[in-house]
Amino acid sequence: MSRLTGAGEQRRAEVIDEHGDTVPLPVTPPAGDSQEPIDHRQPLYVTRAGTGSRPPFTPIIKKVALGLAVCLVIGGGYAGLRRIADAPADPKAPGAHPQATSATPDQAQDGVRRAVAGEAVLQKMTDAVENDNRTEFLDTIDPKASAFRTSARTIFSNLSTLPLGTFQLRYVSDDTGALTPNRTAELGGTQSWLAQVEVSWQLSGYDVKPARETLPVTFVTRDGTTYAASFSERFAAGQRRPIWALGPVDVAKGKHSLVVSLDSEAEAKSYVAVADKAVESVSKVWGKNWRQKVIIYLPAKQDQMEGILGAAPNTYTQIAAVTMAELDTPAVGAPVRIVANPKLFEELGKQGRRIVLTHETTHVASTATASPVPLWLAEGFADYVAFTAVPVQDESAAKELFKAVRAGKVPTALPTPESFAASATELPQAYEAAWLACRLIAEREGQAKLVKFYLAVHTSKSTTGLADAFKSVLGMTEAEFVAEWQKYLERLAGA
Repeated sequence: MSRLTGAGEQRRAEVIDEHGDTVPLPVTPPAGDSQEPIDHRQPLYVTRAGTGSRPPFTPIIKKVALGLAVCLVIGGGYAGLRRIADAPADPKAPGAHPQATSATPDQAQDGVRRAVAGEAVLQKMTDAVENDNRTEFLDTIDPKASAFRTSARTIFSNLSTLPLGTFQLRYVSDDTGALTPNRTAELGGTQSWLAQVEVSWQLSGYDVKPARETLPVTFVTRDGTTYAASFSERFAAGQRRPIWALGPVDVAKGKHSLVVSLDSEAEAKSYVAVADKAVESVSKVWGKNWRQKVIIYLPAKQDQMEGILGAAPNTYTQIAAVTMAELDTPAVGAPVRIVANPKLFEELGKQGRRIVLTHETTHVASTATASPVPLWLAEGFADYVAFTAVPVQDESAAKELFKAVRAGKVPTALPTPESFAASATELPQAYEAAWLACRLIAEREGQAKLVKFYLAVHTSKSTTGLADAFKSVLGMTEAEFVAEWQKYLERLAGA
């Protein structure tokens, strides 16, 4: 994350310019991935995405919304590095869904019948999407679920708009006690139930592996036919919503970016140029040994952002953007998205958005969501890249840290993981300190050596990877580096 981006980072600075009888369904495992994983970096951060045909940015001449941008960069976090509390586990993983321990033969048979009926509906949906057949898709929707039929039209349209390479719906489990008596009466029919369905989709040209989420799907059987009656019943805490199920989307493509907006087509296009520029800026520092592609989600409302992230209300009110792995378990090759906070992103201004997007894109390139690098190095490096692309004044970018140093509170160690928590009292200082630690390495050894240091820690299989990298790449111990870094901070702060 960066000061201008991140899912849990907040910073101030001014810059220039759901239990019941659950019967698992014995289904065929999902098809394998269409491509071999590529070791490209993918992290979670908070930033704004830019797309469209806006003219390139000109050098910063005066102080503007960059100050806000710098503050927001610090408010982001690795959404993909940590599982959100109570989030559903990987449906394929052992114990991911509760097993029925005392089901009678009749209950087991009923469960199998539900699974077969539900899977048949899902297969018809999948085929309809693959064949771009709207009528077939709507035929799977409960004729009496008028509101859901409207949503289903939007969902189908969205799936047709996205550059889908693969799309699959897989029945995983069900819970006969999940629906309330009132809801069951409302649905009517001969039977109704709630099932957990794994949905996976891959965006052609962007994703190495499919994105996967668990979606609650309500089924109802009436007149001998089973239908889908809802895609939004009983979401569990931490359960994420696919962006294409939240409202109409517009898509804009750039040379290196794909922007998916829940706001408008114009909004999507307006971020393309900024996102493309962010990719180019990151490649100049990191190199071109990554896919050089980013996907940005632009929610129109705060609750949409929270739905995409599976977050509790108001969790990200102070975060400009978050980089997340759209997979329950972070892994190399997992599809990564940069999710913007609609309100804050608008307040950033062009240069502020570029800083935040560059910070978040650095996380994507460096696979931060599946990396062992310490947070100070991940965040500090992302800030280093962002502030290299858009220079900022030290006094503005490290305002809180310099204030502490001048008061005699020089950091005694590199920032800890806890110091980057959204609730941390000295969050701004943590980001600023991490940034200047990375900048010191670049100034002392050269930018290429900073990248080499990061990669050495990132690729290490040892628990002493960081210490090893300090010695082998920088020729010093961490304690020696900290001592030098402390003097560096004092000098910069004029203390």
